Amino acid sequence: MGMTAEEIQSSEAFKRCVEFHGHVCPGLAIGFKAAQALMGHLGATRSPDEELVAIVETDACGVDAIQVMTGCTLGKGNLILKRYGKHAFSLADRKGGKVFRVCLRSDAIVSDPEHLVLFEKVRKGEAKAEEIDRFEKLRKKHLKEILEADSKTLFIMEEIETDIPDKVRIVESAVCDRCGEPTMVNLLQEIDGQKVCIPCSQRVLKKGKG
Repeated sequence: MGMTAEEIQSSEAFKRCVEFHGHVCPGLAIGFKAAQALMGHLGATRSPDEELVAIVETDACGVDAIQVMTGCTLGKGNLILKRYGKHAFSLADRKGGKVFRVCLRSDAIVSDPEHLVLFEKVRKGEAKAEEIDRFEKLRKKHLKEILEADSKTLFIMEEIETDIPDKVRIVESAVCDRCGEPTMVNLLQEIDGQKVCIPCSQRVLKKGKG
């Protein structure tokens, strides 16, 4: 028998995710369960350096759990964000060369119209006390269902073929000829004989169209 939602929420691993994210929510739970499934399938432990690479297809709450559980972060260059709007997460093991991807099943979580309406009211600060209470009860129910679900009922998992990005290289910086701010040389663009950063290049192009 698997762990109960209460036992999972009391675990040190889940507590670290909540501390990092700031609050408990169903989205965080999805990321937590995804990370557990992927790491279990790879036989991997948390990555202190760049042994693992995570590819996330959403910028929603679950990504924070992926970062905490796997050790993959933007700063280390082994967390890659693709804004596809999908609860899909991939994990690559550089040493073993394998990559597994999980995607939330379409029937795993049934959309609750009442929850969505209440969420909007709470978000806008328009919810009454009884509506806030009802919203919290629905969210806790949703959270419990996710945490206690078997990973196979939550996700479609598959081994995929994809290029594993190289480890991050240290890139020198040079001063942008327009704003004077230090910028990675590989991201400077040449316009009218000047080396300019991306924001400056966008302003130049916009001005040229005006």
